[in-house]
Amino acid sequence: MSYVQTDPGSPVPVFTVASLMLRKRGGPKLAMLTAYDASIARAAEQAGIDILLVGDSLGMVVQGHASTLPVRIDDVVYHCAAVARVTRRALVMADMPFASAPDPATAFRNAARLVGEGGAAMVKLEGAGHMLESIRYLVERDVPVCAHLGLTPQSVLRLGGFKVQGREQEVAERLREDARAVVAAGASALVLECVPAALAAAITAQCAIPTIGIGAGADCDGQVLVCFDLLGLGGGRRPRFVRDFLDGRGSIDAAIRAYVDAVRSGEFPSASESYQ
Repeated sequence: MSYVQTDPGSPVPVFTVASLMLRKRGGPKLAMLTAYDASIARAAEQAGIDILLVGDSLGMVVQGHASTLPVRIDDVVYHCAAVARVTRRALVMADMPFASAPDPATAFRNAARLVGEGGAAMVKLEGAGHMLESIRYLVERDVPVCAHLGLTPQSVLRLGGFKVQGREQEVAERLREDARAVVAAGASALVLECVPAALAAAITAQCAIPTIGIGAGADCDGQVLVCFDLLGLGGGRRPRFVRDFLDGRGSIDAAIRAYVDAVRSGEFPSASESYQ
């Protein structure tokens, strides 16, 4: 295992792609959080976060857009570099934004920027179907990939809004098939967003790679939240799966630690914070 030295005599294990598979086989659940700047990245890492996701959600929570669609690769590279500069232990994952992977060669060119300029150790791609070829192409060229199924925000126009996916039997079966396909293509992890808890549990049981849920129940191998949602700063109607961890606590550091503890213990998300 590789180490980074934070102070003399205190080696801290670095969380890597290989660490994901170790967690799948056993150990505490994965705690993942979005980060878009150095300050949140530092606080999250000190609180024990395993994975920092530089998400295209920055388009909504940082840039003020109504969706993630306006985000461009330059935006993610910029924010990823800010996060990676101060990260010493956590794995830095970066979103491939809308239209950045229309074909495998373009996907590799943009992923290489996220790794080389942004400092990412892994990229995340939404969807299966035509994305399977890009997943395979990236993995064959040593770019680790996290897949993303269920509610895929980059598909919001086709889906007709931000809606729970997989309640209908046909859609649920397609999600199971897509999960098998992204594993076969070489993905190292799978984010499941806004799917019924029972379906997410079934996919998690069938998957050889760890699943990370957001609005997907407590049976996933880990959880992810947007950092501003965790801090109660999300505007408008709060999604069911969001909990304000800052409420009743005196600092951002304490809020993130509470989130990590709740994920690892299985207390978050609760049944009322999950979809049926």
